[in-house]
Amino acid sequence: MVDYSNFSDQELTALLRERDQLAFTEVYRRYWHPLYLHAYKMLSDEDQAKDVIQELFIAFWSKNSTMHISTSLKSYLYVMARNRVINYIRKNRINDDFIVMLAEAMPEADERLIKQIDDRNLIALIDEEINLLPPRMKQVFEMSRKDFLTNKEIAALLGTTEETVKKQISNSIKTIKIKLDKYAGASVILLEIMRYRH
Repeated sequence: MVDYSNFSDQELTALLRERDQLAFTEVYRRYWHPLYLHAYKMLSDEDQAKDVIQELFIAFWSKNSTMHISTSLKSYLYVMARNRVINYIRKNRINDDFIVMLAEAMPEADERLIKQIDDRNLIALIDEEINLLPPRMKQVFEMSRKDFLTNKEIAALLGTTEETVKKQISNSIKTIKIKLDKYAGASVILLEIMRYRH
């Protein structure tokens, strides 16, 4: 009997297009757990993460004969997982917009970064750096990026000018980016998140 565990992802992808069930079983065996961990880091709920990944594999099998994978199989599956987590969050409203934006900001095909995300809870990493900001800077940053207040709203609440708020946010981003530069790729995600609200 053929040992599918010796097949490369490219070979498995070719077999999947032919509806090879054993190839699908091998992909499931190879990627279920890392995809589950990826989903769990964004959802923080075991059952929800399992449901999302189970549905991912059902969808993956149903369309594998027509799928077009322009990146690696691993990247393709991670993008599917990310998109399904985002949809789950939106549908069930189980998490705040900051987490949705974090998930959306993850690049689609950067395998180096995917490996790092596997090994690190990026949300906790960013939150840790935010907590290290000076108190006023942290307050302004969180009002902007987590509470989604405009610069004008923040300025009114804090009794300051919009220009001061804008400068505080800009300084926060620079500070956090410098701190995260030691984690290759993490600052890229952070900067993508920061583009959403100004």
